[in-house]
Amino acid sequence: MSKPSVAELRPVVHPPGTTDRRSGEHWAGRLYMREVSLRWTRHLVVTRITPNQLTYLMVLAGVAAGAALLVPGIAGAVLAALLIQLYLLLDCVDGEVARWRGQTSVTGVYLDRIGHYLAEAALLAGFGLRAADVFAVEEDAANWLWAFLGTVAALGAILIKAETDLVDVARSRAGLPPAGERAAVPRSPGMALARRAAAALRFHRLVGGVEASLLILLAAVLDLIGGELFFTRSGVALLAAIAVVQTVLHLVSVLASSRLR
Repeated sequence: MSKPSVAELRPVVHPPGTTDRRSGEHWAGRLYMREVSLRWTRHLVVTRITPNQLTYLMVLAGVAAGAALLVPGIAGAVLAALLIQLYLLLDCVDGEVARWRGQTSVTGVYLDRIGHYLAEAALLAGFGLRAADVFAVEEDAANWLWAFLGTVAALGAILIKAETDLVDVARSRAGLPPAGERAAVPRSPGMALARRAAAALRFHRLVGGVEASLLILLAAVLDLIGGELFFTRSGVALLAAIAVVQTVLHLVSVLASSRLR
């Protein structure tokens, strides 16, 4: 089987609604990764690797990013950021290979969602362990408060995704079709305005994998200059606070909308 060109791949693996779906496509995908992924996909579609195997690799890269944060200093933060970019790349190519071969499946969708849960939770938990300085030489030097806050951030990231996914579960069990994008708008004008304001600020994105990895890298650079973990610990506290607030606000937004009607 000959390798398809990028021009041949694009209309098949990037059908209308794939790269322009604001609610589903990550900004990094629209900005650069979808173009990078096409160059990888054209080589992968002629191999025996399956879309689900690519998804497993995606999950591995995401979880490894969290583990990489246990490497002290700037090296661990750089490695984690690079692994998150690999995670994002594999998140693109698994679906592209599936669409080109006509191998899309419910199993693939399920594995993809589980992968997002695990990767983002691992990254945030790893950030907390990094802030706790678990490999400190001094006796009792590790501060487990930061590990706890990292776990809070990880749990919040999972719950935010679960609140969205469980809308489809609830509607399916009630015999209703999937909710459209218009159903996400709160019925109350005041809630709708608050939702638009929150969407404009985009602070909730900081608990996402790509954004969190960049924040972690920035904190590591600043700590390298300062010589302590002040910025890393501040970052953990910030992400934990955002995760808690966003979990509550997102739940209120779902209940105030027409998605469950």
